[in-house]
Amino acid sequence: MSRLQERYVSEVTPALRKEFGYRNVMAVPKLKKIVVNMGLGEATQNVKLMEVGTGELSRITGQRAVICRAKKSIAQFKVRQGMPIGTMVTLRGQRMYEFLDRLISVALPRVRDFRGVSARGFDGRGNYTLGVKDQLMFLEIDYMKVDKERGMNISVVTTARTDEEGLKLLQLMGMPFRKN
Repeated sequence: MSRLQERYVSEVTPALRKEFGYRNVMAVPKLKKIVVNMGLGEATQNVKLMEVGTGELSRITGQRAVICRAKKSIAQFKVRQGMPIGTMVTLRGQRMYEFLDRLISVALPRVRDFRGVSARGFDGRGNYTLGVKDQLMFLEIDYMKVDKERGMNISVVTTARTDEEGLKLLQLMGMPFRKN
């Protein structure tokens, strides 16, 4: 069991039960999955960039990345149906907790002038999405081998019913939210 998962069982669950008055342990919000997306629009001209992006995302998450293809043709973007346009990874279970632990304790504090993440990334159902500008904040990426900064979206999907429950869950797990 990972460090963050032990913290969830021992500290977060009792605190959430006390604050929101859950009578059943199964009603307490928990993490379902974490989805990491990296858009590679420039890969329409150069297919080698897709391999580089997929490799970087695989190193960051510790799981093989899947190539996402265009569903429709869009002439303005020179995209045809079936062309590779991005890559993604869905993390569940042990890998999910390990990735979130590394994100909270190692990667986010490495961002320059970091004052916390915005609490406005919730979708109304307790799920949180965080945009990252570059992949160099993760220790797994070698600085010398990076040719270009690539951003990514990290979506934390929870079983919380409201944004308030999701916010409290992530705060108790250690997510550094910005103070307003």
